[in-house]
Order: sequence, then structure tokens, then C-alpha cells
Amino acid sequence: MVSSRGIGRFAVVVVGAALFATVGVVLFVVFPDTLADLFGVIVALVVVLLGIKFAGNVAGSLFPSYDVAEVAVEGPITRSGSGGPLPSSPRSTPADAIVEQIDRADDDDSVEALLVKLNTPGGEVVPSDDIKLAAERFDGPTIAYTTDVCASGGYWIASGCEELWARDASIVGSIGVMGSRVNASDLAEKVGLSYEGFTAGEYKDAGMPLKEIDDEEREYLQGLVDDYYDRFVERVSDGRELEPAEIRETEARVFLGEKAHEIGLVDELGTREELEDAVADRLERDEVAVEAFEPTRPLMQRVGTGAQRVAYAFGAGIASIADDRGFRLRT
Repeated sequence: MVSSRGIGRFAVVVVGAALFATVGVVLFVVFPDTLADLFGVIVALVVVLLGIKFAGNVAGSLFPSYDVAEVAVEGPITRSGSGGPLPSSPRSTPADAIVEQIDRADDDDSVEALLVKLNTPGGEVVPSDDIKLAAERFDGPTIAYTTDVCASGGYWIASGCEELWARDASIVGSIGVMGSRVNASDLAEKVGLSYEGFTAGEYKDAGMPLKEIDDEEREYLQGLVDDYYDRFVERVSDGRELEPAEIRETEARVFLGEKAHEIGLVDELGTREELEDAVADRLERDEVAVEAFEPTRPLMQRVGTGAQRVAYAFGAGIASIADDRGFRLRT
């Protein structure tokens, strides 16, 4: 069954093509007697083709072929989307670019609903929160869904959407925060290196890998982790309408989609097709047309990251270097 939108687009293209065909024939075949007929016909055809392209662009503006926007958050979440500290680290999701695409979809009068595709082990805390807030700002239904992994910062983002869908074998959860540091003080001693710090502020060099950490520093760094965790629980509690105690009881475990649905971390289980059918029902129409709103990325940045993401996602959690002092904070 052809939709009224499709008929409108076709009508605009036909009228535009006819108009440009008429103009082309008049200008290049009928009017100039000095031009060879064949050359006139060729030029007229070129004009017709340009007219069809122009009319198609106009039709796309007047009768958009989509009514649902989709943004994808894939790989580790960082501010700029740069890769990790190691050459083998997968490239990450540029949070600022994702926020820009969500805002662009919100400004598009053709977009009536937003899908947020999540396939991420998480990432940096504040960039994850920025994407969550952008999803909350969207004026219309917002539905997050995951096929593979929605963990940590990915779940943080999902808490800003009205619903979360998953497959029965998706990996969901990991609502927690961890901090880590490499203790290289013994190694440094063996190779004849020593650390001497010059700081203003007692905890300025807390977590430096070349020195032993004392109890006060350990308590200070654990406090940072605890503060981030409290904030994480609060965000999820508000967005998912779960009691904080229920969230803490998960103890940062990951669950398969079926179990996550059972304990309330996921709203619905289903395929992408079933999700689109549900969105169509919500918008009260027979079907929806989804348009991907994607940040512009260089070709080489997109090549060869798929396998890295799969290998990285299961075990890494959300990884980000909090600063240059050697202390790593993950949610």
C-alpha cells in the first residue's frame, strides 16, 4: 500500500520533471534555429535530469521519507571519540557528536520519535550523562534498545529514555563504578628509578603509579569512586523508576536480557522488527520509516573496529583515564 507521503513525493518529482523538460525543449530545441537538433536534444535531456534531481530534493523536503530518527552509541563512550591509550583499543563513541545528532533530530519537524541504539560497554561518566540529558530533552517518545551490550554508561544513557528494549541474550547492567591504578613502585626500584613529587595540595599526586599509596590516599580515591556510584544509582533510580536499594542489590553484575527483564532493568524483549511495530502502534500508524542520524566520521576511522568492539565490550566495562596521574576511573 502506497502512503500519501509517497504519492506526494512522486507527484512533486513528476511535476518538476515535466516542467524542466518543457523548459529544456523550448530553450534548446524549438527556439534556437541555429543549433543542431541532436545537440539540442542532448542539452534538453541534461536539463531534464537536473530537473528530476532538483525536484527530488524538493520532494524530500516537502514529503520526508522518515518519521523516526535513530542514533547509535557504539563502543566505549568518550568526549571526542578518540581511541584508547593502546593502539589496539577500539575507537569510541564521540559523545558531543551524538548529542548534536539528537538535537538535530529534535529540530527536524519530520521526526516524531527517537530510537537510541546502544551497543556499548560504557565510557566516561560526564559524556554518558550528556547523551542521557539530550535524550531526555527530545520532544517525543524515546526508546533505547540493545542487541549485544548495554552496560555501565550505556545503561546510564538508557535511564534517560522512556523504554529500554533488549534481546533475550543481550548483556545488560553493570551499574557500578571502579577505580584502578598500576603499582609500578617495585618495578621502578628494580630498575633504579625513584619518584620525587613536588606538589601544592596534599592529594595532588594521589594515585601516581611510581609511589606506594598510603591509607589516607586510598580512602580519598575510594571516596571518589563511591561518589560517582551514588550519582549513578540516583540517575538510574530517577530514570527507571527503581528503588535505589534494588539497584544496589544488583552489585554491578551484568545480566542476560531475559533476567534483566525479569528484575525490571529492561522493559521489553524483542527484535528490531518488533520494536518498530511497537513504535508504529505508539504513533498510531501502520508502519514507521527510520532514518539514521550519524556523525560525520572519516572512512579509516570506521574500518576494522567491529571485531575490536565485540572483544572489548564483554570484559572491559567502561574505561577512561580520569587524569594524567595514573588513576583510572571506570563506571
